Amino acid sequence: MNRARRHLSAVMVLLFFAANMVLAAPKAKHHNHHDGKQMLGEHLKHDGNHEIHRKGKYHTTAEVRGGKIAGIHVKHEEKGDIPVTKYKTHQKMALFGGQARYASLLLVQMQDMGTVYIGYSYVDDNGEAETYWFPYDMIVDGDTGAVDYVPE
Repeated sequence: MNRARRHLSAVMVLLFFAANMVLAAPKAKHHNHHDGKQMLGEHLKHDGNHEIHRKGKYHTTAEVRGGKIAGIHVKHEEKGDIPVTKYKTHQKMALFGGQARYASLLLVQMQDMGTVYIGYSYVDDNGEAETYWFPYDMIVDGDTGAVDYVPE
């Protein structure tokens, strides 16, 4: 009887892990990091929705209110609205032409561990993640809904 319970428990645990792997969100094959502040530019002074990036059928717009970003929205021409994930980090992720580097690999002068950056990310049809990074002080409500960004 005890032996059967152990086997049943082991099978249940294996099924649980297998189900989690199947149901897990798709992982991005490649990450593209963009300097959202630079892309937005002078549009930050004008309230409303401003397109900051277009990639194929994906259109990324920034919603600006009172000189700050209230949200980032991504729309696919055929599928409609695309879910966007909000991240936060202390690393400058939008440097070096879109390639992320850990702060430990940067010169001391280039490290900025006191500033928090907020990133808005989506995954396209090709499995590429597009992330737009902004300094915390540019966001209306920076911490709400933001999860810690862990580079792969």
